[in-house]
Amino acid sequence: MEIGIDSFAAVGTNQDGTPANAAQSLAELLERIAHADRCGLDVFGIGEHYRKEFLDSAPAMILAAAAAQTKSIKLTSAVTVLSTADPVRVFQNFATLDLISGGRAEMVVGRGSFTEAYPLFGYGLEDYDELFAEKLDLLLKIRDNEVVNWQGEFRPALKNQAIYPRPLQNPFPISLGVGGTPQSFVRAGVLGLPLMVAIIGGETHRFRPLVDLYRNAGIKAGHDNNKLQVSLHSIGYVSTTTDKAVEEFFPGYAETFTRIGRERGWPPTTRASFDGQRGPTGALLVGGPEEVAEKILRHSKALGGIKRVTFQMDNALLTHSQLMQAIELIGTKVKPLVNGGKV
Repeated sequence: MEIGIDSFAAVGTNQDGTPANAAQSLAELLERIAHADRCGLDVFGIGEHYRKEFLDSAPAMILAAAAAQTKSIKLTSAVTVLSTADPVRVFQNFATLDLISGGRAEMVVGRGSFTEAYPLFGYGLEDYDELFAEKLDLLLKIRDNEVVNWQGEFRPALKNQAIYPRPLQNPFPISLGVGGTPQSFVRAGVLGLPLMVAIIGGETHRFRPLVDLYRNAGIKAGHDNNKLQVSLHSIGYVSTTTDKAVEEFFPGYAETFTRIGRERGWPPTTRASFDGQRGPTGALLVGGPEEVAEKILRHSKALGGIKRVTFQMDNALLTHSQLMQAIELIGTKVKPLVNGGKV
């Protein structure tokens, strides 16, 4: 199983609890990606948001900078908000990243969990699903054809249009990032795309019917079951002991999700709800290395096997040094335990 990190390039936190500046935050993020590479992690993903607290509005640029400082780690979006982007430019950016990195680029595409990109780029939320379906269709056509003929509703048509550069990898890896919408799971299966499931709350095993829906749709569409791969994106944090992980992670996690919850009508985050999510079947991967490795294996069994797990850690106001230590523990402790199968 591949193990990695996803980041939203959150503005960092200094040792005294004050926010770091943007330049420092990005420099530290690049240092963490290089550290993940040295620690043997398989993949590092950068999200895409348009909010003051996140610095990832241009993820391909961050990943290109990381490519120059790393050797082996795969570099991916997590996710590309395709609904509000031009698929031609998205493909060109990531094809260029693939060339720079020597064939280590990937893309996870989705509709995003925030809505700021829609008014920013002149799109309406009433076209939420139609935008994504059309742009995904174009992106896949560009990936599979050097010369494209295409017509849609939301973008000018392409007639015998060559798209360059072409990536090093053929086919270029594109996965579909989904939350909990059954139609999204079916769409990924019908298209034969790998699936990245973002499970940030609830009980992970409850997603098994949706994963089965994905696999059944893919097989019915004629795709090889071995190519219908499922990955898991989870909020998590690893420290030397479980008590230390909880002590360091919970305060910032509660503050962040209480703030986001006010925007969405959620109740405040409590210690009781956090502990429930951290329990054996809950979604959070927070604890010591052995406990977290055990939980990853349980999640994999519950979902019928997963290809990759990525930790989302920079949403809990942790310091750069805490994140660096967590990356090292995930790479040197958690990953061997998971892949050795002996926890």
